[in-house]
Amino acid sequence: MTLVALLGFVFLQHRQQQQALRRQEKRNREVRKEALRERDQLLDALGDAFLLVNETSHIVFANACARKLVKGRRLMGRSIMEAFLDDQLSVAIMKCVRTGKPMQERVTLHSTYTPLGSAGGQGGSAWVIDAAPLASHGDAALTRVVIRDVTIEYQADQVRRDFVANASHELRTPMSIINGYLENLLDDDVLEEPVMARKFLGTMRKHGQRISRLVEDMLVISKMESGESMVLNQEAFGIDDCVQDVRDRLESMISHQQAQVVIDVQPEALQLTGDRFYWTQILFNLVENALKQNPRHGLQVAIKARKDDEVVTLSVCDDGVGIPAADLPYVFKRFYRVEKHHSQSGIKGTGLGLSIVRRAIEAHGGEIRATSVPGQQTCFTITVPEGEGHSADRMPDSAD
Repeated sequence: MTLVALLGFVFLQHRQQQQALRRQEKRNREVRKEALRERDQLLDALGDAFLLVNETSHIVFANACARKLVKGRRLMGRSIMEAFLDDQLSVAIMKCVRTGKPMQERVTLHSTYTPLGSAGGQGGSAWVIDAAPLASHGDAALTRVVIRDVTIEYQADQVRRDFVANASHELRTPMSIINGYLENLLDDDVLEEPVMARKFLGTMRKHGQRISRLVEDMLVISKMESGESMVLNQEAFGIDDCVQDVRDRLESMISHQQAQVVIDVQPEALQLTGDRFYWTQILFNLVENALKQNPRHGLQVAIKARKDDEVVTLSVCDDGVGIPAADLPYVFKRFYRVEKHHSQSGIKGTGLGLSIVRRAIEAHGGEIRATSVPGQQTCFTITVPEGEGHSADRMPDSAD
């Protein structure tokens, strides 16, 4: 009886140990499952594509951004060459994986991949592939691969390079003209002809003003990017005076293009409060932009001002070539220029003007929007609360 009881006790103990072991294994599985779930959630929250690749170059893990990158195609279990259809991208990833050492590779793609944080579609997409081997997990040697979308930085570098080239050209041309006329003025025969000398000086003055405008624009943009505040002078002024000033300054360009500038300002919208200098620059940039984008003869530019419910609405519209829909979201970006128009008409520019326009309007508590029907009309419409400029006395920091 004692032996039977002992055997029963041993069996019971063994059974309890087995049950405890199974419970522990279950808890361990749940802990591992929870750890994997948290890992997946953490990696899915990354803004970059993340892959784990084994020694045969097959993908054993892919986060949400990696799946988004390939538009939801299946990645798990596929080789790199199967998963990524673009040869340049797949070859770069394979190069990183096969080295067995930490390394980075940068690629610029023109094929379609879903952007991860960039707008895409503006001159291709740029990606940095960062790979490094992980400690072996049993018999498996894994490599982690991070694919980062650096298109925004790539585009910023591109437009800054374009800006430097354009600004250099914009400065070189008037400087060459001024130097040429200076050499002519050094000729005694020219100095003896006051009419000719005056003509030369007038041309030099015009191109000197062109250089001054470019330098002023560059200084404004520099202050915006540095976060330096710009104090606005508050005064009551007449919109019609600003419009007339703009027309006078652009008279030579208007006459040369045989353009027609129509001014329609309601009497009740004549007065505005704010920085007259900046409002003149706003209108100047918008009208000059219309003329530069449409160098054909016979362009019509309409400047209108209305007041409704304490809100002043200003608009500058032209019946020129228009702006493509794909370019409209970017026209107020620093350094951005509509390349299609530039290539067709030989338009020069730095892409600073409309960025300054928007910042100056926002400083006065207003808004600006652009609409366009290619081949028919382009309108820039400004709305600003009457008297709002009293409370806004500094240019806002740049957010581009």
